[in-house]
Amino acid sequence: MHETIQQCETAVKKIYETFDASHDWQHIERVRQNAKAILKKEKADASIVELAVLLHDVSDPKYKKADEDLETDILESLKLSKEQNSQIKEIIQSVSFKGGHGAVPATIEARIVQDADRLDAIGAIGIARTFAYGGAKGRKLYNWEEEPRSEMTEDEYRSKPTSSATHFYEKLLLLKDQMNTETGKQIAEERHQFMLSFLKQLIKETDGNK
Repeated sequence: MHETIQQCETAVKKIYETFDASHDWQHIERVRQNAKAILKKEKADASIVELAVLLHDVSDPKYKKADEDLETDILESLKLSKEQNSQIKEIIQSVSFKGGHGAVPATIEARIVQDADRLDAIGAIGIARTFAYGGAKGRKLYNWEEEPRSEMTEDEYRSKPTSSATHFYEKLLLLKDQMNTETGKQIAEERHQFMLSFLKQLIKETDGNK
C-alpha cells in the first residue's frame, strides 16, 4: 500500500499546486498530520484514511471544472479493490461542510478524515486560510452590517460572496461542536478559543458593533 500512497501523492500534488493558498499542498500535509494524531487514539485503516486525505479536495466544487472528475480518474489509476475505492469515495463525500448540509460520517475512517480536515479550518491556520481564500475571491475582510445566515442551502452557502469575517459565524465557529473523535474535540477547543479572541480584537480595531 505504501507504493499506492506514493503514487497518489505524486498525482494529487500537481493538482493542489494550482489551487490558492487556502487549499494548496500545505493544507493536505497539515490534514494528514491531524489525521495521524487522531489515529494514535483510534483504531482504523490508516492507509484508507491517508488516501482519502490526499484525495479529498481534488474535485472540490470551488475549483473543479465542469467536465472534470479528477477524484475518479486518480482512484482508477491506483488499481484499488472496488471495496477500497467505494470506501474512499464515501469518506470524501462526508468531509465537506456544505453550508451545514454535509453527510454524517458513517465509519471511523470518515470521522477521522472529517475531523482532520475541519481542524485545519479553525484556529490560527483557519484564520489564515479564510482570509487567503477571501483574498483570492476578492471578498471584503469584514462587513459588520452583514447578517450571518443560520439556515441556507448548499448552493446559497457556496454562491453568496460574504465577507471573510462573516464566514467565521456561518461555519468556523460551528465546527468545535461537530467534532467526532475525542482527539478532535480536544484540539478544536483551543483553536476555537483562539478564533474568539481574534474576532474580539478584529471587532475592536474596526469599530464593529457585534
